Parts: sequence; C-alpha cells; structure tokens
Amino acid sequence: MVESPPAFGYQHSRMNELSGSIPPRWLPIVLLTCSNCFMTVAWYGHLKFKNSPLWKVILVSWGIAFFEYVLQVPANRWGNAVYSATQLKIIQEVITLCVFVGFAVIYLGERIRWNHVAAFFCIIGAVAFTFLPKD
Repeated sequence: MVESPPAFGYQHSRMNELSGSIPPRWLPIVLLTCSNCFMTVAWYGHLKFKNSPLWKVILVSWGIAFFEYVLQVPANRWGNAVYSATQLKIIQEVITLCVFVGFAVIYLGERIRWNHVAAFFCIIGAVAFTFLPKD
C-alpha cells in the first residue's frame, strides 16, 4: 500500500508550485484580499441599486460570491500550511475591514469617522495578540 505524503509537506510544496513568485506566507493574504474584493461587492454593491428587485440582487450577489469562494477556499487550505486556522480567520477579518473601508469611501461615498478608526485599531490589537508566542 502506498502512503500518502504528510499533509503539511504536501500542502506546502503544492502551494509553492502554484504560487509562482509569491512567498508561501503571502499567498494566502493575496488570495484573501482578492476574495474579499468579490465578497464586498457581493454583499454591499447592491446598495446603489435599491430599486432593483430583491430576487435579482440575490442572484447577482450569489454569482459574484462564487468567485469569492474560488479564491477563499484555496487561500484557507494553502494558508493552513503556514498559519493556524485562528490566525487565518484574524487575518481575514483585518483584510475584510480594509477592503470594506476602501469600498465604503470610494463606491458608497461614506465618511470614516474617528470611532471607526479607533475600532479598527482595537482589531489590530487582537491581531497582535493572536500572533504572540504560544508559551
């Protein structure tokens, strides 16, 4: 019987093979950033089309969200060869907020207030705690 390669080694080598020139630590972050661009448009892009029927908005959003998953699933699978699941989730949330802020300002024309910035720094603090040594 042939043994399958260890999960970490296989995922890590597969990630290197598919990433080209992107270092393994950065590939999940790049993919999650691209994924979040699709997610943000799927979730919030319809807010400029409030007169469109809800069923159409839902179908269009699902279509856009498909591409989010095409990027997010590999990002998490390959990223788990480098980061823990908890670290990936925290990274994802920071990326989500960064992408959303840009989208809200540029596309939706919203203003970011001081309390939004303060909340963002609290989340950055959570990221720092997540990456502290395990001891």
